Amino acid sequence: MTAIAISGILLSCSSSDTEEYSDETKKIVNMMSEPRSIQLTDEQKIFVVDNNGFALKFLDSANRANPSGKSYIYSPLSITYVLGMVNAAATGQTEQELEETLGFHKGGIQAVNDYCKNLIENLPKVDEQVTLDIANAIFVNQNKAKLKAQYQQEMQHYYDAKAEALDFRSSKTLDHINGWCNDKTKGMIPTILEDVDPDMISYLLNAIYFKADWSSKFDPKNTRKEAFTTESGTTKQPMMHQTVLINYTHNDTFAAVKLPYGNGMWNMTVLLPENGKSTGDVISAMAGDNQFLAQHLDNAMRPHEVDLKLPRFDTTSDTNKLLEGQLIGLLQRMGIKLAFDMERSQIPNMCEDRNLYINIMRQKAAIEVNEKGSEAAAVTIAGVTENSMGPIEYPKATFHANRPFVYIISEASSDVILFVGKYTGE
Repeated sequence: MTAIAISGILLSCSSSDTEEYSDETKKIVNMMSEPRSIQLTDEQKIFVVDNNGFALKFLDSANRANPSGKSYIYSPLSITYVLGMVNAAATGQTEQELEETLGFHKGGIQAVNDYCKNLIENLPKVDEQVTLDIANAIFVNQNKAKLKAQYQQEMQHYYDAKAEALDFRSSKTLDHINGWCNDKTKGMIPTILEDVDPDMISYLLNAIYFKADWSSKFDPKNTRKEAFTTESGTTKQPMMHQTVLINYTHNDTFAAVKLPYGNGMWNMTVLLPENGKSTGDVISAMAGDNQFLAQHLDNAMRPHEVDLKLPRFDTTSDTNKLLEGQLIGLLQRMGIKLAFDMERSQIPNMCEDRNLYINIMRQKAAIEVNEKGSEAAAVTIAGVTENSMGPIEYPKATFHANRPFVYIISEASSDVILFVGKYTGE
C-alpha cells in the first residue's frame, strides 16, 4: 500500500537454487534491510520535538476547523517545508513568528535550512523497503518578478527546489503546476490549483509521497464487513483482522498500537479513545504536550500479542474545505500573522525589488490503508505576491478499531511526524 510516500523491494531465493549467493551479495542484501538512523545535532533534536509540537497543535486546530464527523489527513511536515522556504526570505518579526510557530524558536534561517536539508536527504534512506519522496518547487511569474540569485541558489541547495520562470497568463502554466503535483505524488494529488492568478508573484510547493508495506501484512481472507460506530450511527466497514506481536499501551484516555512498516523504522500509531472519551479528547491531550510521542507512546508501549482489527479505508482532504478561514486563518490563530499581512509582512529576500506576503495557502492530502500497507501523499502550496533469549510469554491485548480513531505516521530514529489524521467512518 502506498502513502504519499514509500515503496519496497523484496529479495528471495528458493531452496532449489543451484547457485549460492556470494558472501558479498549476502552482505549487500543484509545492508538493504538494516535500519539507517538519521543523525541529528543536539539543536536538531530539539527542532524535531518542537516541530512535532507544531504538528500536534495543527492537528488540534484542524480538528476543530473540520466539518463534524468527517475523516481527514494532513501533513504538517509539508506545511513546514513550504513555510521554511518562505522563512529563508523573511526578516524581523515575520521570520520570528514563522520560526516560533513551527518550533524552531530563534534558531535562525541557517539552522532551519540545515534541518530541512538533513530530512530531505536522509528520511528516504532509513528503510530501503519504503518509498518516501520529498519534492519542492518554486514557480515564478516571469512577467512580474525575478528571484534573487542567492535565494535561488539556497533553495536549490537546501530544499532541492528547482526554480522555473513561467508565463502566469498562459493556460499551460496551470497544466504545468498541476502536472508537477500529479507526478510527484504518483497520481494521488492530481491538481492543487483551479486557476493561476496572473498577478501572483510566485507559487512555492512541497509534495510528500509515502508508500510502505506492513511488516506483518493482513490476510485478505480474514477481512470481513463488521459494525463500525460513527458519530451518526452504525455502518458496515471492511475490517482487517490479525493476531500480531506489536507495541501496545493504554491509559484512561486511549489505547494505542504501533503498526510497523518495512524494517520498523516507519510506523503508523493508532490511538483509539477509551469508553466515554472522544477523538477530540485524545487530540487535545496530544496537542498539550510536545513530548507526547516520547512520554505517552514510545516510553509507555510494551510488546503485546494483540488481537487487532483495523478498517480498510481511504481518505482525501483539502484545507480549502476547512471552516473559519481555511489554512491561512488556522495558521494565523497558531501565531503566524505578519507573513500573511499585505501591509506589514517582511519577506524582502526572495525577489529582486519586491517585498512579498503570502496571499494564498492550501494543502491537499490523501491516504489509502489496506491489507498490504499504506500509501499517502500531500501537496502544500503558498502563493506569494507583493505586497538471544528463550521463549517469552507476552501479555495479550484486544484492539478493535471499530469506532473513530486518530493516527500518526512517523519515523522511529528521529520521531519526525509525516502525517496526522482521523478516521471516523465518514
